[in-house]
Amino acid sequence: MYTPINQWAEDDRPREKFLLKGKSTLSDSELLAILIGSGSRNESAVQLCQRILASSSNNLNLLGKLSITQLMQFKGIGEAKAISIAAALELGRRRRVEEVVELAKITSSKAVFELMQPIIGELSHEEFWVIYLNNANKVIYKSQISKGGLTGTVVDSRVIFKLAFEHNATSIILSHNHPSGKLQASQADIQLTKALQQAGKSLEIQVLDHIIVTENGYFSFADEGMM
Repeated sequence: MYTPINQWAEDDRPREKFLLKGKSTLSDSELLAILIGSGSRNESAVQLCQRILASSSNNLNLLGKLSITQLMQFKGIGEAKAISIAAALELGRRRRVEEVVELAKITSSKAVFELMQPIIGELSHEEFWVIYLNNANKVIYKSQISKGGLTGTVVDSRVIFKLAFEHNATSIILSHNHPSGKLQASQADIQLTKALQQAGKSLEIQVLDHIIVTENGYFSFADEGMM
């Protein structure tokens, strides 16, 4: 049966539980319930949030992909509540990016994936990025070079190396995403990598790797012996 949150035991109410026991003790649905503040006539905020999470397989990454319109399909979620949910999830995504940037030395292809996945891994279109490194393999800059459609994007090598000189980079790592989830380099990916690698040699800027990123994995040209 439906019982309003204000009739719950104080220790079980999300806000009070947050204060008394700490944020780590709350479930995802309880944290979301704090954001939206109230449920609907027939269910509490926690129950409503449990239902929303269940629609996304209790996966916050999947929930973060829902649009404002999709969130508003749930009874009890208006525009303001939908925006609150989307904004909180976007803040979480940005926090992940900043946490990775703090560990800015690149020591492996996995480190590149962990840096770029929060940025491009869940996009529905392709983006091409370049990570600029100093001679200690520390990230000094990263930039979106181009943005395309579902199946590709155009890359200008002049922009890539211009930025390298501007930031005094000694090496670069290429990265783009495959919205399809396919972890395989296309012929166009291979040709582009070779062309940029050759251009880098003449400019004394080493192209260390090209990482293809998907939501759940990555493909490294260097790891596969293709560099």
